[in-house]
Amino acid sequence: QWSPWNRRKGSCPANLGVPLSKEDLHAQLEQVTASLKQAEEMRAELDRRVFHLKTLYDVSKDIHGSVEIDAILRSFLLMSMGNFGVVTGFIMLMNVELAEIERFITLGIQDTQFFSFRAEWQKILKQKGLYDSMTAVKDLSHSESFLSPITITLPFILDDNTMALLGLGAKLAGDEYMQDDKELLYTLLNNLSVAVKNARSFEQIRRLNLDLEAKNVELSTALSDLKESLRKIEILESIKANLTKFVPAAVSRLIEKAPAEAFAELQERDLSVLFLDIGGYTGLCERLGHAVVHDIIEKHFSVFMQAIYANNGDVNETAGDGLMVLFLNEDQQGSALDAVRTALSIREQTLRLKDECTM
Repeated sequence: QWSPWNRRKGSCPANLGVPLSKEDLHAQLEQVTASLKQAEEMRAELDRRVFHLKTLYDVSKDIHGSVEIDAILRSFLLMSMGNFGVVTGFIMLMNVELAEIERFITLGIQDTQFFSFRAEWQKILKQKGLYDSMTAVKDLSHSESFLSPITITLPFILDDNTMALLGLGAKLAGDEYMQDDKELLYTLLNNLSVAVKNARSFEQIRRLNLDLEAKNVELSTALSDLKESLRKIEILESIKANLTKFVPAAVSRLIEKAPAEAFAELQERDLSVLFLDIGGYTGLCERLGHAVVHDIIEKHFSVFMQAIYANNGDVNETAGDGLMVLFLNEDQQGSALDAVRTALSIREQTLRLKDECTM
């Protein structure tokens, strides 16, 4: 008889007519069973790798599509919980130096009027530090505020001063977290680290852009104010130039020094007065004629005015051949000295003009 295990298409078994023993059949059955088991294990391993790759792809695609840190953390937690079939989870970012929570996202955890998971977690962190508090938070999760207790917590170094902590509840399927699951979660946390760092860089660039925009607004406002100030200065300079024709320089200086107080009330001030008169004016006119005398006076007075203004004097009154000049300085002595210097300069210039006319 032919054995069913030795049939081959187009050929005959070598032991044709020799029946297989029970032991041979049992051995071949065990071999086939082992092969099927190995195939199942390979298929399970392949399915696991496909699941891990798909999870990695889905999570990475989701978290790298945002630049908001809270949105990235929430998406990461949702995808991780969804892929492992979990209804409770949290993820947080903690400042290591200050032992303070910077970001905190939870799902399946309900705060109440008397319970705040973040506040309790922050209190535990302050008391015990990150690693010692991981057991305490598992004990804390056995309450009505949690849809299911936290069964796994995975710490992760995000950068020199930031730690991340992922906490997940039990799987709905009842399976325990295997080493492969932890390796996958740490791979996902690596991707999360890159996404968070990118988001922080984006936030920094955005803050710099906002600061730059604010500075531009400030500069624009300052430029506008400067232009307005320059316009007012031009108007004031124009007014000042026109007023100098009617207001003595001493009064103008008082106004410039204290504009609000210049005419707040009447004041008495000590000053020096210089009187200037051309002697023999009438006789000169009779001898030389008015036209010649007018030219002489104009030439002398132009020189006199230079000396007067050079010593802070103001011509207060003119009367034909005479001038009354006022000197108002910070102190009486200064006013008197300015008047004397002006008189000496006028006498010197008069002698020079006399010599020029004689030549």
